[in-house]
Amino acid sequence: MANLKEVKGRIQSVVSTQQITKAMKMVAAAKLRRAQDRIIQMRPYSQKLSEIIQNVSAGGTDAGDNPFSEERAIERVLIVVVSSDRGLCGAFNSSVFKATKALIAEKYSHAETSGNLEILPIGKKAFEHFAKRKYNVIKTYSHLIEKLNFADAKEAAEMVMAAYLDGKYDRVDIVYNEFKNVATQIIKKEQFLPIQEIETEEIDDLREIDYIYEPSKEFIFDELVPKSLKIQFYKTLLESNASEHGARMTAMDKATENADDLLKELRLTYNRTRQAAITKEILEIVGGAEALAQG
Repeated sequence: MANLKEVKGRIQSVVSTQQITKAMKMVAAAKLRRAQDRIIQMRPYSQKLSEIIQNVSAGGTDAGDNPFSEERAIERVLIVVVSSDRGLCGAFNSSVFKATKALIAEKYSHAETSGNLEILPIGKKAFEHFAKRKYNVIKTYSHLIEKLNFADAKEAAEMVMAAYLDGKYDRVDIVYNEFKNVATQIIKKEQFLPIQEIETEEIDDLREIDYIYEPSKEFIFDELVPKSLKIQFYKTLLESNASEHGARMTAMDKATENADDLLKELRLTYNRTRQAAITKEILEIVGGAEALAQG
């Protein structure tokens, strides 16, 4: 059985750890509130912009005329992987990495074999994970999550869009965590480029909406598509950012609860050890007294 000093040291260590997890939970909760407000405000704008583009294309403009809708044989692929900069957020990062590898194995194994698959990590954890495993990694925007803002996200989106237009990539996918609530994050694997065509049944519904276009439908379409892509890219980062804080808050809450359970066990062990030590001392005193009496 462990001695009293050792058990007491373990108790103090767990108490210190619990204080840290409580503090991290409170910090994550504060950051989550701000991140949640940002994504809630962004979603309606992003959805409405996408709806307008769908209506314009469904109303007679050929979406295929837009260079961002050009379908090509898939030979060169870019996968944007959105992670966090720090750990201690449960399975947040590992789930994204696992989904990315599954996507590569399922759809892009030929591109990986030929060396035509590249990873654009957004977040230090993604960069470290895929660089360590010898993937073709683009480090340029791995820092975006640290101070997330639209200007930096727009720059990253423009780089990806320009590379697609130049023919450097035939397909661009994004893997990230979508925020649902504090305890739930949903892994998403979405096609970013080329823009996917609208389903036929959706087009039939959208054609009922009519717009007055100024200066022209084609001009508006050409202006809105790049803007929509940048907004969608930024929205993806906001979703992941809110999910990260939710995952960290949940993980730290669980860690605090586990610390409570461990403290109960350690304190019980401490009391038993102390009781055993006292009993031993009493027996020694009694034994000594009997020996003196017999002497």
